[in-house]
Amino acid sequence: MKCPFCGFIEDKVIDSRPTDEGSAIRRRRECTRCSKRFTTYEKVESLPLMVIKKDRSRQPFDREKLMNGLLRACEKRPISINDLEKMVEGIETQLHNSLQREVTTEYIGEMVMSKLKTMDEVAYVRFASVYRQFKDINTFMDELKNLLRDDKKE
Repeated sequence: MKCPFCGFIEDKVIDSRPTDEGSAIRRRRECTRCSKRFTTYEKVESLPLMVIKKDRSRQPFDREKLMNGLLRACEKRPISINDLEKMVEGIETQLHNSLQREVTTEYIGEMVMSKLKTMDEVAYVRFASVYRQFKDINTFMDELKNLLRDDKKE
């Protein structure tokens, strides 16, 4: 590490400790030439997760967009913000663990719907109505019939 004071490239680490809930390491260093101390932070380099939209454009994954969609679907439902945050965290972790650098909005939408279906059926139908873009009442009724059929199987 290059000393910010004299530019010398040799130093010694005096102290290391985790920061940001373990996502980074803070190191206190001392230059072996000028003896001045400085702090560096070490963080794992993460590659952005890209989302392929329906129009085939790409944009970085945004957990806030996912959370906002869930908040709208769960409005006035007995689901806590904490439960929604856990769901978003779980989906984001699952996406990163899949080792795919690009995922489709369809894939994310299906993940959300499978989790909402077990959490709250009304929120599931609300989310599905926007996500699947129900064109008319018949499409909506078909989704409700599928939901009822699934309930009978369980």
